[in-house]
Amino acid sequence: MNRKWICVISLMLVFIILLVGCQTNNTSDNLQKELEEKNKRIAELEKRIEELESQLDVSNETKESLLYITVEVINAIKTKDFNKLAGFVHPTKGLRFSPYDNIDIETSNVFTADEVKNLLKDDKVYMWGHYDGSGEPIELNFSDYYEKFIYDADFANPQIIGNNVVVSYGNAIDNIKEIYPESYFIELHFKGLDPKYEGMDWRSLKLVFERENDTWYLVAIVHGQWTI
Repeated sequence: MNRKWICVISLMLVFIILLVGCQTNNTSDNLQKELEEKNKRIAELEKRIEELESQLDVSNETKESLLYITVEVINAIKTKDFNKLAGFVHPTKGLRFSPYDNIDIETSNVFTADEVKNLLKDDKVYMWGHYDGSGEPIELNFSDYYEKFIYDADFANPQIIGNNVVVSYGNAIDNIKEIYPESYFIELHFKGLDPKYEGMDWRSLKLVFERENDTWYLVAIVHGQWTI
């Protein structure tokens, strides 16, 4: 749907709202109440139109750049080329790593672009969150975290790609849009790795981007899997 049709539809809806607003009783109280309700509905409609236009801008940009960036990013992750990966990291927000779909801003770690370059050489044990089920702390150095919560499936060749749409569903509530309300994410998903588990071993990796000065930057890498 292009902007022309969005505008046409929105104008029609505004006209309907105005028309309904005219069909009021003659008392001043009812007229005032109807006017307030009409203005509220128009404000909500205008907000929705702005959201739709924003989505159009993002989708057009995505076709030309974000999917290309995703290929570059996931290949850098697969080949462990973290010097290249660092070039995509957000210059002020850094890069956050979350082991599960529900991002915990208190325990997930954020690294600057310069820090990302050296993560594979970093032997320091970090606390990344808590294991699903047991609640035990996830205490790993980055290399071990990478094997368990980043590239534990061949995400460079996923079965499904979600373009700003969640395709995996588990008990962990996806809160990407709450943490990064202006973000756009690409989800790389496997419905299952071994048929005997009947999909309970599904895996996802979400690459979360935000735009700054007309450039898309990577702000988070969110791992997803079946949780208890």
